[in-house]
Amino acid sequence: MEQIFADRDAFTKLIAKQSGGFEIYPASMTVVDKLGVAMARKGVEKILVTAGQKAGETDAFDGEMIVTENLTLKLCPLSIANSKVLQGKLDFLQARPLGVKKSFGAGDRLGIATPGHVQAIRNGKMRPIFCQQSIREMTRTGRTPDEVMADACWGILQSGYRDGFGADADHLKNPEDIDRCFVSGFTFFTVDPGDYVDSSADSADAKMLAAKYEVLPWETLECSADQCRTTYADKSYKLDSPLGGFKLMISGEDLLRAAVKYGRAVAHVKMMYEHLQAKAGDKAVEFEVSVDETETPTSAAEHYYVASELRRLGVKWVSLAPRFVGDFEKGVDYIGDLEQFRSEFDKHVGLARHFGPYKISLHSGSDKFSIYPIAAELAGELVHLKTAGTSYLEALRAIAKVDPGLFREILAFAKERYPEDRATYHVSADVDKVARPGDLTDAQLPGVLDQFDTREACHVTFGSVLRNKKADGSFIFRERFFQTLRENEQVYYDILEKHIGKHIGPFS
Repeated sequence: MEQIFADRDAFTKLIAKQSGGFEIYPASMTVVDKLGVAMARKGVEKILVTAGQKAGETDAFDGEMIVTENLTLKLCPLSIANSKVLQGKLDFLQARPLGVKKSFGAGDRLGIATPGHVQAIRNGKMRPIFCQQSIREMTRTGRTPDEVMADACWGILQSGYRDGFGADADHLKNPEDIDRCFVSGFTFFTVDPGDYVDSSADSADAKMLAAKYEVLPWETLECSADQCRTTYADKSYKLDSPLGGFKLMISGEDLLRAAVKYGRAVAHVKMMYEHLQAKAGDKAVEFEVSVDETETPTSAAEHYYVASELRRLGVKWVSLAPRFVGDFEKGVDYIGDLEQFRSEFDKHVGLARHFGPYKISLHSGSDKFSIYPIAAELAGELVHLKTAGTSYLEALRAIAKVDPGLFREILAFAKERYPEDRATYHVSADVDKVARPGDLTDAQLPGVLDQFDTREACHVTFGSVLRNKKADGSFIFRERFFQTLRENEQVYYDILEKHIGKHIGPFS
């Protein structure tokens, strides 16, 4: 088999002849034992080609068998079942833990962006998570954990990437979500206890604060109210940090506010962690704690309380996402005081060193270009940058470039849908400032996605664009959207490489 694949031109011609015109992606050609596999394309259709010198070597795959003089070929659909068989044969298609090294989460809501992400990651020095999706995003795009994993694997194979990747089951809120993603091969589990964070603790008066503190779930926390006071109240700590260290003082009031704000969240994280560990058994998995989708920032004292309590309860995590100062709105740059962010980020890194080491995770990290140099300088290896919607927005940019008419329709629809779709997102775009398609020339269309209000409106309406249907049940945009990107896939990949490269570059 190695000799046959060594003559790539001959093999490519053989496949084109036997398959009716499918052309091999050369980077995808792989040999394992006596089995050869490759991805191939004809028009917008893609298949997996498996090749063996004996009939039985391709039996595990579902597809159309073709017997030639020297080979048994099978032309296989890119199905979930075939992806699982392939993962079982190729180690580099199995997600794995990435460890405490700087990493990049490349969310792909479309299931076709991975080759572009691979092009970008090859130019940087961050470990990649190519398979990343929250249950919320899966619901809005009509995908399952198995589909998300399979799409990432096909993209990795097509690109010939062999250096390992993680798979992030993002923003999990209940044990059932863990179970669904675990069986699909995810290895990185981001738990979001935001529903249990009491942000009113920041402003509650002393009487209300004391009352809420006394009724925290102390049994689950394996502690008592008095023991917690003894551990944290009126204590000071001298902590190292990249900018020279800082002194952290936790008063009795600070402790009450931290415990009331995050105590129930800590209890929920403990439950989720124990469930994951029971489910994983001997399989290596990674655990991330996310409290970023809350109303108020996570102070250094609150970070100290959360990390100390989780460690006391036996929870082990690879990264933690605080709610930072300033605003991390979707798909646009950081809004806030950069010096204040620098000062607070320094403290979070110091705490991550003290209690870990673990990575500080930047959620809603897409397009936060002004803070990347700060995070890269202060965190070093202790950083995880998570993106998602920006790859969808760059898909729109590709469509604007190659099919201006379709982009104009999507932009007009996004402007109409934004007032409703924004409800579940932290965004501030003004619908009246969103670009009007009729005011733009074709040449201006790709650049309009750099305008703040237009970019946010397009970002949060992705679910409506992909799922809304006409009265007859047909999709309004979905088929044309994917058809256009598949016909122009290299345009999309190159746009992604450039844009994602701007995220990765400061960390490299």
